[in-house]
Order: sequence, then C-alpha cells, then structure tokens
Amino acid sequence: MARGPRTRSAGLGFALLAAAASGGSGPFAKALVGAGVSPEQAAWMRLVGAAALLVPLVLVLRGSDGLRATRLAWRPLVVYGLIGIAGCQTLYFVAASRLPVGVAVLLEFCGPVLVVGWLKFGRRIAVARLAAVGVGIALAGLAVVVEIWSGVRLDLIGLLAGLGAAACMATFFLLIDHLTGVADPLVMTAAGTTVGAVALTAVASPWTIPWDVVGRAVPFGGRSVPGWFLVAWLVVVCTVVAYLAGTAGVQRLSAAVAGAVSYVEAVAATLFAWVLLHEALRANQLVGGAIVLVGAYVAQSSIRASSSPARAR
Repeated sequence: MARGPRTRSAGLGFALLAAAASGGSGPFAKALVGAGVSPEQAAWMRLVGAAALLVPLVLVLRGSDGLRATRLAWRPLVVYGLIGIAGCQTLYFVAASRLPVGVAVLLEFCGPVLVVGWLKFGRRIAVARLAAVGVGIALAGLAVVVEIWSGVRLDLIGLLAGLGAAACMATFFLLIDHLTGVADPLVMTAAGTTVGAVALTAVASPWTIPWDVVGRAVPFGGRSVPGWFLVAWLVVVCTVVAYLAGTAGVQRLSAAVAGAVSYVEAVAATLFAWVLLHEALRANQLVGGAIVLVGAYVAQSSIRASSSPARAR
C-alpha cells in the first residue's frame, strides 16, 4: 500500500480510533472477572463474539477474494491469531485482573518499544541512536512504575503477564505490517479472532463459564450494569472496531509509526479506569507512566521518517 500524505492522514485517524476503542477493554473485562468470569474466559467471549460478527461479513463483502487471501497467508494469520490477538488479550486481562488497569496497560505498552529492538537486533536494520535513547527512557519509566527499588511490590504474576502481553503486542504490529497488501483489515481481523477463539477454547473451558453473569446486574465502579452490556461493549467496540481500525492504521502508517500513535490507548485506558472504576494511580506510577510514554514516543519517532525499515519481511 502506497503511504502518501492522504494515506498517512487516514492511517492516523484509524490508529487514534483504535486506541480510544481498545482503551476500555481493561475496565470492562475487569468487571466481568470480578463477577466470576476468569480472564481467559473473558478473552474467549470477546473473540468468539467478534468472530461471529466478522466471518459472515468477510463472506458477504469479500467472498472468494477473502478466502483466497486467507489461503495464501494462512501461516502468518495463524500466528497473528495465536499471539497477536489471543495471547495479547489473555495476558493483558490477567494483568488487569491482578494490577491497576493503568499499570497493566503501561506494562503491555512496552510492546512498541520491543518493535524497535526487533528491527535493530533481529532484522539488523539501522535504527537511529535516538531510538536506543528512547528505549532506555521507557525502561527507566517502567522501573519507576513497578517500584523496582522496593523489590517489585506489584503482583508478580500480573507483572509477568503484562510483560508477556508486551511481547505479544510487538508481534501484533510486526505481523500486520508483514501482511500489508496480502490481507485487508477485515480479512485479517476475522481470521485472527477466529484462530484466537479456537485456541483459547481449551484454556478457557467455556462450558464452565458462569453464563448467568450475562443476564444479571454486575458491579461496575460503584454502580450496576447488565452483564450483557459489558460483553457487547467488549465484542463490538473493544474488539471489532478496535482491531479493524488498528489494522487499517498500521497498514497505512507502518508498524513503528502506528506503535507510537497507539500509546494514546495507555492514556485512554487509565482515564477509563479512573472514570469507570474509580482507580487512581500512585504518584510514582503516574510519573513512571509519563516517562514510559515519553521514552516510547522518542524511540518510535526516531524511525518515522522511513517506512520501509518497519517492514518485517
């Protein structure tokens, strides 16, 4: 896909929409987990619902072309579904269920920094020195967030899950960039959510889900909302809209640039958690989070000028 000014402007709009739509996934999933649904089951419900909506759309709107694209790129699409979608969402939900949502999303958003590291050390692509500086700043910010001077006071499982989500997020960006021109956002998202849902079935054990949650009121930040509303929001807004827009954004910007823009999601997630769940971060976590965002922005912006190095071929 040619990345001219108009294409990049559209990509920026898509990336911002994706960040805003996805930012609410943590608070909504955390409410379901608090009602008795496991993080793995919340992720499974999210992906099954999205696949049920998207697969028929692919068949109607793309027809044989969509099926052909799926056959041609089935290997990276399977990896995309397993790691970029199922792995990322499940690990993030585990982190968000054990940590404040703002901390969980900051850990996850080490992912775009890993993109820079992969380009430099994995692909042996020349990356500006400023990128290394940005990575260092982001890591320093992360150390402040987790209070490393106190022996890491955060829940260890939540911390490891958040860092695992970061690795999955890096894979997400790189695979989308790799598939640009092969599969469009609708085909990619439908295939990825389907693969992710199938893969999570054994882990989530959906037959043990307390399905009564869907039909009853669930505590949600000092109020009660219908369980079906939480599930519907996770499926439609946080998954279908977020992934379609996010994929379209990466394919129009590049993995590196879209990774920088995606940090808006970290801000959105923290605001959602504050407004919806009344979660507030401590002063050091706010400062550390700001440092992480600055470092990631510096690292990503240092390679914006060149879109071709971001191609993970």
